Amino acid sequence: MNPENFLIKNEFLSSENVINVINPYTNEIVKQYFKTPSEYIDVSLDYLNEVFEKYKKIPIYLRSQLLERITNKLQDRKEELAYLLTLETGKPIKLSRIELERAIFTFKCGVEESKRIQGEIIDLDQLPGSEGKKGFIRRFPIGVILAITPWNFPVNLVAHKISPALASGNVVLLKPASASIGCGLEIGKIVKEAADELNLGYTPVNVVVCSGSEIETFVSDERVKMISFTGSPLIGWNLKKKISTQRISLELGGNAGVIVDESADLKLAVNKIILGGFAHAGQSCISVQRVYVHNKIFNEFKELILDETKKIKYGNPFEEDTIVGPMITESEAIRVENWIQEAILSDGKILTGGKRERALLEPTIMYNVPKKCSVNSKEVFAPLITIEEFNDFKEAVEKVNDSDFGLQAGVFTNNFSNVMYAFENIETGGVVINDVSTYRMDSMPYGGVKRSGIGKEGIKYAIEEMTERKILILQM
Repeated sequence: MNPENFLIKNEFLSSENVINVINPYTNEIVKQYFKTPSEYIDVSLDYLNEVFEKYKKIPIYLRSQLLERITNKLQDRKEELAYLLTLETGKPIKLSRIELERAIFTFKCGVEESKRIQGEIIDLDQLPGSEGKKGFIRRFPIGVILAITPWNFPVNLVAHKISPALASGNVVLLKPASASIGCGLEIGKIVKEAADELNLGYTPVNVVVCSGSEIETFVSDERVKMISFTGSPLIGWNLKKKISTQRISLELGGNAGVIVDESADLKLAVNKIILGGFAHAGQSCISVQRVYVHNKIFNEFKELILDETKKIKYGNPFEEDTIVGPMITESEAIRVENWIQEAILSDGKILTGGKRERALLEPTIMYNVPKKCSVNSKEVFAPLITIEEFNDFKEAVEKVNDSDFGLQAGVFTNNFSNVMYAFENIETGGVVINDVSTYRMDSMPYGGVKRSGIGKEGIKYAIEEMTERKILILQM
C-alpha cells in the first residue's frame, strides 16, 4: 500500500511518517497518508497569506467558475468518493451517496452566493452637521480560514468550510479528521485541479495531515484570521480559549430532543425518528437521542417503533440496504455499552437492541432512564434513543430544554399553538416541525446555542462569518 501525499503550497509532498486509516467494520488498514511535519504547516500559512492577496482581487466570475468546476468534478467522481467515504468511516454506502449529493449541492450554493455578496447604502444625515453624508457598506474577505473537520460527514462538512470561503474571496488551510483523511484530501485535489484549469497559478486550499493537538499550536497564529471547527464540545471550547484575535465558528455536539404530541401522525413520526436516531449508527450531532411522547398515544407509539426498529438492516456498510453500520471504533461502541449498563443500574429498561459485536451496536431503544444518566444527559453519538412520556406540551418543552446542548429539536404536531410555542420556547438553533432534529438543508442557517456552539453555517450565513463589513463615508 503506497501512502498518499499531502497538499502544501501548490504541490503534493511526502514525509518520513505515515498515518494509517482503519475501516471500523473490518478493523483493517485501508489507507495510508504521509503525515505533515509542523514546519510544512508553517510554510503553508506563509503561502496562503501570499495567495490571499491575489485571490481576494480576482473578479467574481472567476470565483464562481472555480466553484462550478469543483462542483462538476465532484459530480463526476461521486461514486468513487462515496466508496472512499464508506471505506474510511464505515458509513453505509447508501448514506455515503446521499452525502456526496449534499456536498455537490453545497458547492452549487457557493457558485450562486459568490454572486450575491451584497452591500448597502445608508443615509447618515441623521443629526445636524451630517447633511449630505452617505455610507457605502461592503463585505470584505478576511484571509486564511483554518478549517478543522470531523469524520462523520467528511465530505459535506469539508464542503461547508471551503465553499463559503472561496465564494467570499478567502483561502483555506484544511485539517481533516485523522479517521477520514482521504475524503478531505480528495477535495483538496479537486480544488487544485480546478484552479490549474483556470490558470490561476496557485491553489487557494492546502490540506495538512496531522493530529488535532498539532494543529492547535497554530490556532492563535496571527496569519490565521478565523477558525471554523466542527467536532466535539470538549475540543471546540478548548480551542476558543487558545485563540487570540481570531474569529471562531464552532459547530459542536448535541443530545437532540424530539416531541410527539397527541395530534401527531404516528406512522410519520416513527419512520422519521428511526432514521433520525439510527442511520449512520446515530453518529451525528443532530441525531435523535431523547424522545418525549404524549401519554395518550405512548403505548401505540412504543409498539409501532419497536416493530419498525426490528426491521432495520445493520451490519456490513457496503451492502446496499444497510442503514446502521459500525461505530467509528470499537472503543466508542464499548463506551456506549458502558453507558447502557449505567442506565440499567438506575432502573432503565432496554426495550430492544443493546447488544454489541466489535464496533457494531444494535439499534437500541431504552425506557425509564433517569435524566442524570449519560444516555440522556450527554451526547451518546450512537444508535440509541430513549423514550419517555409527558402529560402537557409545555412540560415536554421543558424536558427538551433540560440539556447543556441546543443544536436542533424536532416536534411532531398538527396543533398550530404547539408549533408556535415550540418555536418561541425551545432553546435550540433550529426547531423542525413534523420532522426530526436530524433534518438539515445545506443552504439554511445552521448552528446551536449553549454548549452546541457559536456562529452559523449554511453558505450565505457562513459568508457573513467569513467577511468583514467596511463603510465608506462620502460627502455628497
